[in-house]
Amino acid sequence: MIFRKLPRLDAINRAFWTGGEQGDLNIQHCDDCQQFFHPPQPVCRHCMSQNVAPKAVSGKGTVDTFTVNYQKWHPQSEVPYVIARIALDDAPGVYITSNVIDCDPESVDIGQSVNVVFEQQEEVYLPLFKRVD
Repeated sequence: MIFRKLPRLDAINRAFWTGGEQGDLNIQHCDDCQQFFHPPQPVCRHCMSQNVAPKAVSGKGTVDTFTVNYQKWHPQSEVPYVIARIALDDAPGVYITSNVIDCDPESVDIGQSVNVVFEQQEEVYLPLFKRVD
């Protein structure tokens, strides 16, 4: 397991960090311009509308870029592990920085398909990704 500092939940980000309880990856969506954006904000970054709300997406994506971390930054961390930027398939322009898990870190590559899975820590459901083989 990778040691992770948990986010402080608030009214704006709660749906993103707790949606995994229902298996949902909730991404902010603007009802005016129909664009997704991340991280969660109270105003659409595309059109500045306040008519925004979290919307569940499939959680399917592609590894856009990544690095393999070999440094044990925390005593509870297991190394090596993959830190990746995931482009979400059904939320164009949205990228999530996360980990690709349950595989040999050396087998991860740019362009690989991944699916979201959630790891619960306290009341937070961390969106992590597994390769689709």
